[in-house]
Amino acid sequence: MSEITTSEGANSQLGLCLKAARQARGLTLKQVAERTGMALSTLSKVENGLMSLTYDKLVQLTSGLKMEIAELFNPATPMRPEHDRPVTARRSISRAGQGQVITTKFYTYTYQCTDLIGKRMVPILAEVRARSLEEFGPLLRHAGEEYFLVTSGRVAVHTEFYAPEILGEGDGIYLDSTMGHAYLNAGDAPAAKGVCLCTSEAPDLYDQLRQIASRDVPPL
Repeated sequence: MSEITTSEGANSQLGLCLKAARQARGLTLKQVAERTGMALSTLSKVENGLMSLTYDKLVQLTSGLKMEIAELFNPATPMRPEHDRPVTARRSISRAGQGQVITTKFYTYTYQCTDLIGKRMVPILAEVRARSLEEFGPLLRHAGEEYFLVTSGRVAVHTEFYAPEILGEGDGIYLDSTMGHAYLNAGDAPAAKGVCLCTSEAPDLYDQLRQIASRDVPPL
């Protein structure tokens, strides 16, 4: 058997730590199952303190989530009040025309402030050209939340659980990024433009977003 049952207290702590690690990365149990290759029912039992895991399963779980095993056996550190948090004094300036660019047939994303590593917020300048979901491809899903502000043109926002909405210049939308979503050009211009701010506790958010965007980059 790949799972073992230990004391209720140990199971409970593992479940609490797994839940804290999952929520810190903005993931659902289903997404954890997809990333790790583990059964959703097993992960649910672990989170609810009904089951523990053998070492090989712990390695499989932490490898899929890109985390250290120790994080599953140490209670999450409580959030400190704002006035107790250290000042990092980090800053980064994006000049006009600067940024890391990913261009496909249907959109261009220019990532800003890429000199900062481990950002909890990823600012992106977006040019949207796709006019249909068939052109755009599968709905996007990733950790965290995001805000999209239309700076020119008109943008149709498609989401997994809501009817499409049309945004004009100056309109914005805030949404749960784990919900499937897509931004399409709904105006007369060849491309609509906007600013997208993605935020998450996941330390690899920037890498997640780059991987998602890179799926549509044509081969050289």
